[in-house]
Amino acid sequence: MAIVRRVKPGRERDFERELLAFAQRSLVEPGTRGVHLIYPSPSSGSNEYGILRTFVSESDRAAFYKSALYREWLTTIEPLVDGEPKYRELHGLEAWFRNPTSDGPPLWKMAIATYLGVVPVVMFLALTIGRMLQNWNFVLNNIVFNAFVVALLTWVVMPLITRALHGWLNPKYENTII
Repeated sequence: MAIVRRVKPGRERDFERELLAFAQRSLVEPGTRGVHLIYPSPSSGSNEYGILRTFVSESDRAAFYKSALYREWLTTIEPLVDGEPKYRELHGLEAWFRNPTSDGPPLWKMAIATYLGVVPVVMFLALTIGRMLQNWNFVLNNIVFNAFVVALLTWVVMPLITRALHGWLNPKYENTII
């Protein structure tokens, strides 16, 4: 889940303090996998802050946003923010290119970044487990091989690629650390 909050001018430091304290407290909530905070670049002039949260399941996400902890935080930051939060669910490949303050990079950039991740993973796996699986049934071979491809892309390669290409993928936010 991506959330964007617009902070009132002059209240940025107060908001950042409350945001960090809330993020740290919220990590122990059931079903919470992680939280990433995206601060505007000092030179951008933006007052929008991004919060990216991951959950084990949709029911855990729903419970979190109904929790007393979350409602308390909304009350705490009320005097610090303008307007309502903007919520956006991220799914599949879109989550690799997450940026809650925009619609993300163009599809052609996502395709190039994904290609740069897929090629070395497939080549590496073809030279390693691919050789062990070559005598297996075609369908079973592909099921196992592709499970390894997806796992490596999801948890190892794409996070590294999107971090390395962040400035190219999102030039407006090139000084923002994800």
